[in-house]
Amino acid sequence: MGYGQRMRRLPPRWQVSLAGVTAIGVTFGFARYGYGLFLPEFRREFGLSVAQVGLIGSATYVGYMAALMLVGALVSRFGPRPPVVVGGLSATVGMALVAFAGGPGVLTAGLILAGTSSGWAWAPYSDAVDRMVPAGLRERVMGTIASGTAFAVVVAGPLALIARGTQWRYAWLVFAAAALLTTVYNARVLPTGAHPATGAGGKRAGLGLRSFARRPAVPLYLTALSYGLVGAVYWAFAVESVSREAGRDAPTAALFWTVMGLAGTAGALTGSAIARHGLRRVHGLLFAGIAMAVALLGVAPGAPVAVMLSAVLYGPCFMAGSGVLAVWSYRVFPDRPSTGFSVTVLFLGLGTVAGPAALGLFSDEYGLRAAFLVTAAAAALTLLVRPPHRQPRSKPTRAQAAGAVHEIRDSLRQD
Repeated sequence: MGYGQRMRRLPPRWQVSLAGVTAIGVTFGFARYGYGLFLPEFRREFGLSVAQVGLIGSATYVGYMAALMLVGALVSRFGPRPPVVVGGLSATVGMALVAFAGGPGVLTAGLILAGTSSGWAWAPYSDAVDRMVPAGLRERVMGTIASGTAFAVVVAGPLALIARGTQWRYAWLVFAAAALLTTVYNARVLPTGAHPATGAGGKRAGLGLRSFARRPAVPLYLTALSYGLVGAVYWAFAVESVSREAGRDAPTAALFWTVMGLAGTAGALTGSAIARHGLRRVHGLLFAGIAMAVALLGVAPGAPVAVMLSAVLYGPCFMAGSGVLAVWSYRVFPDRPSTGFSVTVLFLGLGTVAGPAALGLFSDEYGLRAAFLVTAAAAALTLLVRPPHRQPRSKPTRAQAAGAVHEIRDSLRQD
C-alpha cells in the first residue's frame, strides 16, 4: 500500500488534524512569522530601514485582514476546501517570490501575498472540524490544529541556523515547497460544498453597532487591541534586535526562535488554566509575562540569558492569549457570542496593522531598544483593563455552553 493510500485511510479526525496542523504551520509559522526571523538578512540584502520593514510588516497584516473579510462568504457557499487551497497557493507563490526577489519591490509583493495566506486558511477549519469530527472530539482537534504555529516556529529556527547569510533564499524555497505539499494534501482531504447545516444561502448574524458598544466590552476591546499590537511588534522585530546585539554569525537568534516555539506549545493548556485559576488571574499572568518578555529585549538584547528568558516567557503567553480573548468575549456577550467575538477580533486586527508601522517609525527616531520598552509599557498597561472579579450570576447549562462554542466556531469560520 502506497503512502498516499495509507494517509487516506486514516480516520477523518486524524486527516483533518494533520491537514490543519500543517496548513496553520506553513501559513502562520512560515509565511507570516518567517518575515521576522529573516529580517536581518532582508535588511542587509535590500538596504531596508527599520521604518520600511515596519511598514512592510503592517502591510502583510492588511492583506490578512482583507482575506478574513472575504473568507466567510466563500466558506458558506463553497465549503472549507477552496479557501484553504487559495491560502496554500498564496503562501507557496508568495514565499517563492521572496526566495527569488531581486529588489525590495518583489520582496514586498511576496511578503504581502504570503501574509494573506493565514487569513484564508485559519477560519475554514472550524467548518471542516464540524463536518469531519464527532462532537465530543471537536474542541480537542481544534486545539491540536492551533498548535501548528508553534511547531512550525520550532522547525524554522534550526532551518535559519543552517541557511545563514546569503543562503536565506534556500530556506524560503523550502518554506514554499512545504506550503505546496500541504496545499495538495488539504485539497485531497477537506470537504467542499455548502455546510448541510446552513445551506448555500446561509446568512451571517448582523453585528448591530449599538449591541456591542456596551461599557463592559471596553476592557475587552482594549485588551484585544494591545494583544494584536504587542504581538505584531515582537514577531516583526525580536530577531532583528537579538541579531544586532549578538552579531551576524552568532546562532543566538535562531536558537531564540526555536526556544520560543518549543515553549509556545504549552499554550494548548490555556483552557485548563482558565478553568482552574479563573479568567482574571490567567489574563494577569499572561500580560505580565508578555510585558516582561518584551522589556527584556529592550533592556538586555545582547545578554543570552535575558534573550532566552524572553523567548520562554513570550511563547506560551502569546499562544494562550487568543483563548483568553475568546472566553472573555463569551462572558461579555453571552447572548450573541459569535458576533461579539467577531468585533473582538476586529480590534485585534487593528492592533496588528498599527503596531509594526508605528513602532518602526519610532525606532528610526529613538532606537529599537526604546521601541521595545514602549511596547512593553503598552502590554503592562493592559493589566489595568483586566476582566472583572465577579463571575456571571448563573452558569449556563451544558446545552447553552455547547451552543456558545458552536457559535464562536461559526464566527471563526465566517470572519
